[in-house]
Amino acid sequence: MPIHFELQNTASGCKARAGVLHTDHGDIETPIFMPVGTVGSVKGVHIRELEDDVKAQIILGNTYHLFLRPGLETLEMAGGLHQFNGWHHPILTDSGGFQVFSLAGMRKMKEDGVTFQSHIDGSKLMFTPENVIDKQRSIGADIMMAFDECTPGTADKKYAQQSMERTHRWLERCMTRYRETQPKYGYHQALFPIVQGCVYPELRRIAAETVVQYDAEGYAIGGLAVGEPTETMYDMINVVNDILPTQKPRYLMGVGTPANIIESIARGVDMFDCVMPTRNGRNGMLFTRNGIINIRNQKWKNDFHPIDAESNCYVDTQYSLGYLRHLFIAGELLGMQIASIHNLSFYLWLVKEARKHILNDTFQSWYPDILEKITRRL
Repeated sequence: MPIHFELQNTASGCKARAGVLHTDHGDIETPIFMPVGTVGSVKGVHIRELEDDVKAQIILGNTYHLFLRPGLETLEMAGGLHQFNGWHHPILTDSGGFQVFSLAGMRKMKEDGVTFQSHIDGSKLMFTPENVIDKQRSIGADIMMAFDECTPGTADKKYAQQSMERTHRWLERCMTRYRETQPKYGYHQALFPIVQGCVYPELRRIAAETVVQYDAEGYAIGGLAVGEPTETMYDMINVVNDILPTQKPRYLMGVGTPANIIESIARGVDMFDCVMPTRNGRNGMLFTRNGIINIRNQKWKNDFHPIDAESNCYVDTQYSLGYLRHLFIAGELLGMQIASIHNLSFYLWLVKEARKHILNDTFQSWYPDILEKITRRL
């Protein structure tokens, strides 16, 4: 069955929404954060920890990286990514469009598609709207993304418009391929178009109005948090969400800090992903409900309080701040794992709290207070 979004409540005084996204691999309560598992794994975190401690409901994989390693043949032989990595809950895959942005020095873009130079061995790879759909069919994600160009936030309007129009031509080809192919593993796969348009409101409006014509099962907002000012990002979210249908899920790609997530929820976004909780965690930055901690700082050396005594995540109650600092100073890998699990569990706690307040219609009074707390430097 096609995925179905059930909108449960919209907060008074803002656009914050709570809902449930029904998929063949389980229901997803929104707003939701998706841990990033680029190559089929969330760095340093076991599946059982994602399920039991982080309480993740959906994870993200990347088509470009999974295509390179382990390769589509291996994934198909395994029965898809769910069987290969043991995560039997929903998975979303990025199409590779972000690599069009991030590998700018290693790719050539033409109307037909994009030629990449592999970051592993330098070999040439061709991604087209059609073969990106085929690749995601082989990976087996519950939610697939259309192939797009992630335009830099600093692009001038002329280039931004050309890029957006190319993305729309690619979207038509993606949709055609999607309709003429079938899932390989016996469950439904949705395809989300991506709204581009850079920092230009009129382009964002055109992009949003274009993608809704496809009546997709959900929509993504791309090309944000890529160099533009934060307030501009929020403005673009407002522009787009005024046009995207209320009865479909809205996914903001690659964003961001805890504050970004709360502000975007207030503007009507339902789904998020970002590498920040694990990447920053591996570098000793902890996000907590009372503020941001640099665990390497001397002030934590003899602090024997739990990382977060109020948390239900075992790493937060079992390990102290002083012990975690010791692990980082000693270069012990366990420190990076604990910090990653903690940050992910915090992000999932944050969106769950937002959901609770949306359902109780207390979000509007709650979110200024939580913003002040989570942005403090401790």
